[in-house]
Amino acid sequence: MFENLSDRLERSFKILKGEGKITEINVAETLKDVRRALLDADVNYKVAKTFTDVVKQKALGMNVLTAVKPGQLMVKIVHDELAELMGGKAEELKLEGRPAVILMSGLQGSGKTTFSGKLANMLKTKRHKNPLLVACDVYRPAAIEQLKVVGAAVGVPVYTEEGNKDVVEIAAHAIQEAKARNYNVVIVDTAGRLAVDEEMMDEIEALKKAVNPDETLFVVDSMTGQDAVNTAKEFNDRLDFDGVVLTKLDGDTRGGAALSIRTVVTKPIKFVGTGEKMEAIDVFHPERMADRILGMGDIVSLVERAQEQFDEKQAKELEKKIRKNKFDFNDFMAQIQQIKKMGNIKDLAAMIPGVGKAIKDIDLDDDAFKGVEAIINSMTPKERANPDIINQSRRMRIAKGSGSKLDDVNRLMKQFDQTRKMMKMMTGVSNSKMAQMANAMKHMKGGMPKL
Repeated sequence: MFENLSDRLERSFKILKGEGKITEINVAETLKDVRRALLDADVNYKVAKTFTDVVKQKALGMNVLTAVKPGQLMVKIVHDELAELMGGKAEELKLEGRPAVILMSGLQGSGKTTFSGKLANMLKTKRHKNPLLVACDVYRPAAIEQLKVVGAAVGVPVYTEEGNKDVVEIAAHAIQEAKARNYNVVIVDTAGRLAVDEEMMDEIEALKKAVNPDETLFVVDSMTGQDAVNTAKEFNDRLDFDGVVLTKLDGDTRGGAALSIRTVVTKPIKFVGTGEKMEAIDVFHPERMADRILGMGDIVSLVERAQEQFDEKQAKELEKKIRKNKFDFNDFMAQIQQIKKMGNIKDLAAMIPGVGKAIKDIDLDDDAFKGVEAIINSMTPKERANPDIINQSRRMRIAKGSGSKLDDVNRLMKQFDQTRKMMKMMTGVSNSKMAQMANAMKHMKGGMPKL
């Protein structure tokens, strides 16, 4: 996502490269290119024009500091305005009811059911809530069964009343069930509907009035571009929802919805879906998204994802083994599994400043570790625990057993030795220092200080 926009914006800023100062002429030329880049990314025309007008006004009204070049200053202004365009700051869910009720709405195929499961999983694992999913899509064939599968995948129960077509009644009974069984969050999955379908819109309005949700979320497929913004406006006029969820942000999308929707409907983007896995859900941070659009990476989100998978007890045991030079292939495999849990490999790499552009044409997917895992799984338990005994004949057997070449096994052994040496060196940095570094990175605001 945003790759084309990032490239176009970078080319736009090159107009100012080497300029001694900001002038009305070079600013106008730069922003003309920026506006074209935004329109090509499917950003609403009025939003793009207003955005570039504001940037121009701020650029011409700002004195260029001797330590800051005009091109750098323009990048900063665009960064700050992009973040403001998308809402300025992250918006939290309001879960004050007992139980708190979240009502999902949107078009058919937007990803409501899958996202309901992702949200339930996030609330359960990160917020320590006890959620209940409610099946109120009584029209689509197999919709109830799909929610059951999603619920089972994340270990969250699903309330259903198969055969009952009255969604208001189903939701009311589900809330009673939640109160009786101490579920503190109720997530109501509804049928997809068009804003022009009066009967279906009347139904969800009645449902909202009956359950009085703490949060009404509008789920939109970001792949639909500007149509997503128009649909959101129509739904908001009828439902007055509390926030937007953008799904499929990992796809080949131009990103116009993310940049336009906040301005058009004046409601915050609260979450984004970034993949098919149930863990692929992120709170939407406008400043961090602006960082990524401008190629600055998103190191704060990367640290947060790493911390979510961090097991302190396991880490202490691992450190002891490293200090004694006992790090083995079992530990190596455990580290791979932790990395895989953090999310899509290419998406993680793109969070590192400067890496996103470098790897954009490289095919990195979740199968990247398959060859390594096959080689390790072809080792005997004794070999995994004692890597130093793996001689040439054992390497040949391992290569044959894993369907790999001997060169692949040799390469892995070399990488393993390098990893072991590097980790031994890293044990010189105390746990408290590492914790301080991670904490500082987690609490960083945006990518740059205010001028």
